[in-house]
This record gives sequence, structure tokens and C-alpha cells, in this order.
Amino acid sequence: MYQLFIANKNYSSWSLRPWVLMRELAIPFEERLVPFAPSSRERFREFSPTAKVPCLHDGSTVVWDSLAIAEYLAERHRGVWPANGAARAWARCAAAEMHSGFTTLRERCTMNCGIRVGLDEIPDALTWDLERLDELWNDGIGRFGGPFLAGTSFTAADAFFAPVAFRVQTYRLKLEPAAASYVARLLALPSMQAWQAAALAETWRDASHEAEVSRAGTILEDLRASGR
Repeated sequence: MYQLFIANKNYSSWSLRPWVLMRELAIPFEERLVPFAPSSRERFREFSPTAKVPCLHDGSTVVWDSLAIAEYLAERHRGVWPANGAARAWARCAAAEMHSGFTTLRERCTMNCGIRVGLDEIPDALTWDLERLDELWNDGIGRFGGPFLAGTSFTAADAFFAPVAFRVQTYRLKLEPAAASYVARLLALPSMQAWQAAALAETWRDASHEAEVSRAGTILEDLRASGR
């Protein structure tokens, strides 16, 4: 059975991508959660050549990086990418764009599932990222009929934007109605609900991740279990 190494569900957006993809496609795996800590690099290096998460182990094969994991799974399981060629090309482009782009969104609005934050400011670069989300999501859903980005089924394209749904919720980001509806659709998935419930139950706190939120704005609500 696959082993998927991840970090805290409250913080680790990169871990969420393959986790939610495998859950939605009913691909069995064993979850191995290793929390962020001052000694993370040494601990993560035990299972990941980059000392980063996520990392997938399939017997003696080790696959690091969320996009590489998606492609590895696509070689072995149906449904990771759409069957239709045009939809598949679009979905790969969208996932790759999220993987390498939306820099301000990822840096200014880091993932923290268990809190609600009022941003101190919304710089132009963040506005541009949100406008691109509206454009990209509307294009995919309009082109392929929805309700997911590349058609009727959840694929890796949706998995790569799943962390954005939590960011929109945490920072109360404003999107156009169609994009906001897509966020609500993702957040309502059983897998996303399970991830969020586990994130809220975590008591670990990582100073660097908490500091990122403090630099972005004011915590309005903390829904997490008491931390340590």
C-alpha cells in the first residue's frame, strides 16, 4: 500500500493536494503525518530526499513533489486527469499554473485552516491573483460544463486548488459568484470536511507559520483545539 507522508493538516497546503486527490479517487494509502517542528528538516529527511512534504512511498519507489505524485498516480489509476484530451491538457495547465504561480496569494495568505483573519491590506498583486482565479475557474467550468474544473469529475486540477478554498475561507477573500460557488463546492466535499476536522483537532503550533499569519493581518477567530 502507498504511504503518503504529510505535515500538519492545519498548515500544509502542499500535503493536501495528493491527500485529497487520493481520497476523492478512493486510492488506498497509509497516512504518515510528521508535524512541523524546529527539527523538521532532519525528521523529514528520513523519508524525503528534499526534506519537504508531501512524499509518496510505493515500496522502494519514492516520489516527492505534489505534481510528480499526481503524475505517478496517473500512470496507475484512472481519473487523476480527465479522459477527454482537451480537458486533460487544460487541467494539466491549470495545475501547473497553481504549482508555479499565484505567488502573492500563497505568500500573503498562507494556509491555516483553523482561524479567520482580517487582512491588513490587499495589495495589487493579490488582487491580480484573485482576478486570475476568477478567470481560470470560470474558463474551466464554462468550457467543460462543471461542476469541477475540467468536467463532471474531481481530478488533479481540483486537488491543486483545494488549498486555495481553505485560504479563501480563512482570509475571507472576495471572488466573483461563480468562483465563490466553486470554493463552496470544494469545501463541502467529504474529504475536505475530514481534512478540516483533523486540522481543527490538532494541538501543534509552529512558530514560523503562526508568524506568517500575524504579518498578514489580524486573527478574528481561532477555531482550533488548545495548542501547545
